Amino acid sequence: MQTLRLQVIICVTLFLTLSAKAQDKPLVNTSNSPYAKLHSINMADVTWTKGFWADRFKVATETMVPNMWAIYNDPKISHAFENFKIAAGLDTGSHAGPSFHDGDYYKTLEAVAVLYASTKNPKLNEMMDIAIVVIGKSQRDDGYIYTKAMIEQRKTGSKNQFQDRLSFESYNIGHLMTAGCIHYRATGKTTLLNIAKKATDYLYNFYKSASPTLARNAICPSHYMGVVEMYRTTKDPRYLELAQHLIAIKGKINDGTDDNQDRIPFLQQTKAMGHAVRANYLYAGVADLYAETGKDSLLKTLNLMWDDVNQHKMYITGGCGSLYDGTSPDGTSYNPADVQKIHQAFGRDFQLPNFTAHNETCANIGNVLWNWRMLQITGDAKYADVMELALHNSVLSGISLDGKNFLYTNPLAQSDDLPFKQRWSKDRVPYIALSNCCPPNVVRTIVEVSDYAYSTSDKGLWFNLFGGNNLNTTLSNGQKISLSQETNYPWDGKIKISIKEIGNKAYSLFLRIPSWTHDAQVTINGKTENLKAVSGTYAEISRVWRKGDIIELNLPMDATLIEANPLVEENRNQVAVKRGPIVYCLESTDLPGKSIFNAFIPASTKFEVQPINIDGAAMMSLVGNAKIVTTNNWKNVLYRPIEDKNTTTEIKLVPYFAWGNRGHSEMSVWLPVSR
Repeated sequence: MQTLRLQVIICVTLFLTLSAKAQDKPLVNTSNSPYAKLHSINMADVTWTKGFWADRFKVATETMVPNMWAIYNDPKISHAFENFKIAAGLDTGSHAGPSFHDGDYYKTLEAVAVLYASTKNPKLNEMMDIAIVVIGKSQRDDGYIYTKAMIEQRKTGSKNQFQDRLSFESYNIGHLMTAGCIHYRATGKTTLLNIAKKATDYLYNFYKSASPTLARNAICPSHYMGVVEMYRTTKDPRYLELAQHLIAIKGKINDGTDDNQDRIPFLQQTKAMGHAVRANYLYAGVADLYAETGKDSLLKTLNLMWDDVNQHKMYITGGCGSLYDGTSPDGTSYNPADVQKIHQAFGRDFQLPNFTAHNETCANIGNVLWNWRMLQITGDAKYADVMELALHNSVLSGISLDGKNFLYTNPLAQSDDLPFKQRWSKDRVPYIALSNCCPPNVVRTIVEVSDYAYSTSDKGLWFNLFGGNNLNTTLSNGQKISLSQETNYPWDGKIKISIKEIGNKAYSLFLRIPSWTHDAQVTINGKTENLKAVSGTYAEISRVWRKGDIIELNLPMDATLIEANPLVEENRNQVAVKRGPIVYCLESTDLPGKSIFNAFIPASTKFEVQPINIDGAAMMSLVGNAKIVTTNNWKNVLYRPIEDKNTTTEIKLVPYFAWGNRGHSEMSVWLPVSR
C-alpha cells in the first residue's frame, strides 16, 4: 500500500498542469450566454453567516462532504474509487457497484471543489489532486472513460462501448464534464478539466458517426448540461455543435421509449412523460442550450413541459415522479401493444398518490436545476418560487438533519399498516446499496445553494433566495458591491439588507416577492418605499445607493391551509399546511397514543408558531387544534357506516423536510379537513 501511495504522489507531481490562482468563477457560467437575462455570481462571493442555510452549510462542511468522500473512497462500502484504481491498472479485481458509480464519484468530487471555493481548505485540494490522477489514468487514449468497460477491456482486450441501451456511460461523462468545469473554476487547475475535454472530444467524434439507434444508448442525460458547460468554459464551438446534435437526434428512432425520453422528438413533445429524473435533467440541459442559441422552438417546448409539470404533475413539496412504476401512454391508446412500462414515472395528470409517492431525491434536484436555468434565461420569479419550494422541502427531506443518512424516495405519507413492503426504505439509511445516486447529489446541491442566492443583470442585483449572508461581488457594469443580509428566513419573513460598499452609479436591486406572501412592504433607511411589491414577481428599486443604506423587506408569513385540485383523487377533502416556503406534516412522534390518520383539521383552525429543536436543528413547528375520531379497528374491513364520534385535541406539525429525524415514525402531509 505504501508503494502504491508513493506512485500516486509521484503521479500527482508529474500530472498536474499549471496550477493557477483560484478562478472564483460562477457555478453555472452564464456570464457570456447571449440569451440569458440573468447571470450567476462567483462561487466564493457569498458567505453564509447565521440562520437556516448557514446551519445547513455548517453541517455540509463538517459532516456531509467529509462523510460522502469517505463513503466513495472506501472499497468496503461503495467501491467507486476502487473501480477507478482497477481501471487505471493500479490495483486488481473486478468492477463492483452500479454502472453509474463513476458519476456518483464525480458528484462527490464536485461537492469537494465547491466547498474548497468557499473555504480554501488546502486539505480539500490535496484530496482532489490525488483522486484526479487516478481518474486520469483510468481514461483510454481516445478519451473514452467508463470504469466498468475499462476493467473489462483490461481483461479481454475488447473495446466495446455504448452497446447497452441502459448504459450510463454518457451520464457518467456528463457529471465528469460538470465536475471538471467547477474544479477548474474553484482551483485554477486544468487537471480534471483536461480529462473532461478528452471525454467530450470522444463524445463529439462518437456522435458524429453513430447511428441514431446506437446514439440513443445514453440513459439519464446529465451530459446535456455538462457539454454546454464545457462549451462555456473552453469556448470550443464543437461542444455547442454537439449539444445541438444531442437534441436533434432525440426521437430519431422507431423504438424509442418515454423511459428514455426518445419516443417522441423533443420539439414535438407537448406533455411531460416518462422517467422524472431523466426528464428534468433533459429540460435543464435544453434550457442551457437555449441560453446559448436563443432558439424559440426550444423555449416553446420547455414552457409546455413546465406548465404541464406545475399544473398537473408536481407535488406540493416540489417533488416529481409520482409512481414507482407507471405505464405510458397509460390507457389512452386503443392498442395495448403501445403501452410501455416506465420507471419513476411522472404518471397521468393529477395522479399524485401519497403513501406510494416515489419522488426520487434526484428528480427533485433535477427540478431545482431546471428551474434555476429557466430563471436565468427569463428573470421570471415563478421559477425561483419552484426552486425555493423544492430546495426547502423535497430536496432537504432526502438527507437527515445530521447529514449522515438518506432517503431515495420522498413520500407524502408513511403508515406502518400498509399491507405491502415498498422497494425503498422509509427510514433514512447511511448508504443506499442498490442505488446511492441521491446522497452525493443532495450533498453537492446543499453545498451549492449559495450560488443560487443571487444573480446579476445589466440593470443590477437580483435576490433569489433569502438567508443570513455576506455578499461581495461585481455587477455587470464593473461596479463592486458588498452587502449583508440578516434574517431568520424561512421561519420569519423579515429581511434586513445593509449596503457595506458601493460605487457611485445608479443601479437596481430586484427583491423577490414570493408567490406565497401578500402585502409585502419595503422600507429604505426607515422610510416606506412606494413601489409595487406584487406576489410572484421581483420588485425593482433603482437609485444611486450609498454605503450604510438599509433596505428592509417584510414578507407576511401565515400558516395557510392548502387544498388540491379535486381531480387529485387522493387529496380530495383534505388539506396540507404551508407557512412561507415550508410544507408541514403531522408525525406520529407528536401524537402519542393516537393514529395520525384519525386526525381532522377544522377549516377554522389557526396555527401558532412554536420553536422546536429536532436533532440539533432549530426550526418552527405549528400548533393548533384538530379533531380525532374514535379509534376503530379496520382489520379485514373495507367499508362500514360512519360513526360521528370525535374529540378535540392539540396537534403539532413539523416541517416536512425534518420528518423521520426522531426515530421511526408515521407521517402525513395531507389531512382530512372538517368544514
